[in-house]
Amino acid sequence: MVNTEIPKNYTASPSSFSGTPHLTINRDVAVDLDSSNAFEGPEKLLEVWFSASSNSLPAASAPAGLKVVPSEVWKDMLELVNCKVLSIVESEHVDAYLLSESSMFVFPHKLILKTCGTTTLLSGLPRILEIAALVAGFPHVLANQTLGTGTAAKPYRVFYSRKNFLFPDRQRGPHRSWRDEVKSLDRLFLGGSAYMIGKMNGEHWYLYLTEPNTILTPPATPERRETETKFMGLPVSNATMKVFDPYDDDDQDETLELLMTDLEPENAKNFYLDHASAVAEGRYYQEAHKARIDAEKHVGDINSFPSKPTKIPDKGYLKTIDENADVFSNTSSDPGDLMSDDSELEYPEELTTEGHALGTVVSEVCGLADVYPTSKYPDARVDAYLFTPCGFSANGVIPAPNGPEATHYFTVHVTPEPNCSYASFETNVPSKQTGRETADVIEQVVNIFKPGRFSVTLFEGKKLEDEMDHSASENGNETANKIKALEKQVARKGSRLDQIRGYRRVDRIVHDLQGYELVFKYYERYDWEGGAPRLGEVGF
Repeated sequence: MVNTEIPKNYTASPSSFSGTPHLTINRDVAVDLDSSNAFEGPEKLLEVWFSASSNSLPAASAPAGLKVVPSEVWKDMLELVNCKVLSIVESEHVDAYLLSESSMFVFPHKLILKTCGTTTLLSGLPRILEIAALVAGFPHVLANQTLGTGTAAKPYRVFYSRKNFLFPDRQRGPHRSWRDEVKSLDRLFLGGSAYMIGKMNGEHWYLYLTEPNTILTPPATPERRETETKFMGLPVSNATMKVFDPYDDDDQDETLELLMTDLEPENAKNFYLDHASAVAEGRYYQEAHKARIDAEKHVGDINSFPSKPTKIPDKGYLKTIDENADVFSNTSSDPGDLMSDDSELEYPEELTTEGHALGTVVSEVCGLADVYPTSKYPDARVDAYLFTPCGFSANGVIPAPNGPEATHYFTVHVTPEPNCSYASFETNVPSKQTGRETADVIEQVVNIFKPGRFSVTLFEGKKLEDEMDHSASENGNETANKIKALEKQVARKGSRLDQIRGYRRVDRIVHDLQGYELVFKYYERYDWEGGAPRLGEVGF
């Protein structure tokens, strides 16, 4: 029998109450975590869907789908991937796991796993299929030696993608090359498609995906050929486009990913422990000064002062005197004119060492907390962690502002070292929910890091009815009509995405992939003088 209680070494957030995403922190893992050996920022990204939406789960599965799986079971799976759980934000529609190497999101109908460094993500895939079958009750097949597991759930669709590695020679297991990764996936799934998007001798991105209602691979035969990687180097023409029925998800299915390299050094400083500690200290003494002034106004004197900063109860953020104050100008450990000569104030040790406390400070100072602000998303929760001596990860759980019918996510990961600086941002918050264009979100995130170059991938599964000429469909030209409708969508969105302030677009590739529109774009900063990109990995 599986124990589903929260372990004693987990600490509940003060904001944990019914109806709000709630946080638990794994202190045992977080306390000694060190990022000194981290080097490979670009992540491996896996999405495994077991049904088309959370509203169409198979009758045999648990009512909560994958969310019924206890966290201890997922942690065992993550051992195969070589990463640990730092903390978990739980909500009605999605559980967000912040990991020692990136993130995992568990929805009722799908799992998203994103890991960086030398993690062996694909080594955990057979176990994911087994857990979905045995614990969540999804339809499955019995023992098949080819699958590497005794029981495997039949997925609806599978997506695996990543940017070209900076240090491919240091990867392990099935990740030593793209060809090895495709072979590993082909051993599990029949009829997958592999793509390389972008320039082979420039920044590029790899993608593997299966068709809807994915078929698990039967025992291999000598005649079976490995999946050929297709090149996407130019926008597709009408002759190569294939139009499929739109994806049937609960809401608009849209995933935006920004992959940024060569971060501006001044911006990268935000993600170092010593810098964040100094900022937190300055904020702490600002609050102390304000509290003393307020107390003296009402009492006339104050003989003692709390040893811990006041926190906003429902978010855990440190208060400041003025949200627009320059906290960088007051970062000395000597409070100076903020306190009188006979004042003594104990500075909380956790604001110099505790990764989650400092992660919260960083998310506020760098502007990440403003991408999906609490003024618009009052129930949003950001779980952030700052590594030692540098590096940053954050998960955001974003409930829909007008009701509990949907919950989305964003995730950010930063490797700030100048020899391999990298940051990623991913979200599935629909643009129609934010009320902003996708380009506006991109500009806001890019301004946080100011990368020398970055690439954008946008997956979008949208219905085409609004673009279609129904009279043409009635005259028997439905396929051509769908193609024209898709072209209208691409043109409308693409023109705005071409104009990111401060950057020039170098590459633009658009492709239709079985119900999804994929847009890939690569940008370089106008004043960038860093030379050619460091490719690391070229080809397969």
